[in-house]
Amino acid sequence: MDKEALYTDAIHTFLQIQRYLTTYARQARAEGLSGRKIAALRRLLSAGPQTIGQLSAYHYISDSSASEMVSELVQAGYVTRARSEADQRVVIVELTPAGAEFARNAPLGGIPLLRERLRAMPPDDLAAVNAALVTIARLLEIDHGT
Repeated sequence: MDKEALYTDAIHTFLQIQRYLTTYARQARAEGLSGRKIAALRRLLSAGPQTIGQLSAYHYISDSSASEMVSELVQAGYVTRARSEADQRVVIVELTPAGAEFARNAPLGGIPLLRERLRAMPPDDLAAVNAALVTIARLLEIDHGT
């Protein structure tokens, strides 16, 4: 394949991914939650109760953004939060039965699906995907450290 065809194919593939993620985000919102909130519920389902800090690290967001997300999930009745008995500064987030049910039945796609599929990849394949994504981030002048 010549360089122009490779260029065209790369742009086409990237745009397909972008459109897919946008469509998934719209569908997730139609279900009542953002993809990030669905991912948080799925994380709680698979890993058990988490601290705000653990959820923020999992999503690569600030603690205040994670706290706001948890507040919205509490309001929806999907999670509870309580102070840790060991350290009152720490907030523990746990699924309610309704949250567990939603997480089990939520459509799996977008970033939540990508997380699961990447985790299952062999290390060499995962390294190749990571290298490609780092290159894309650099081309888009995205600070990879954030």
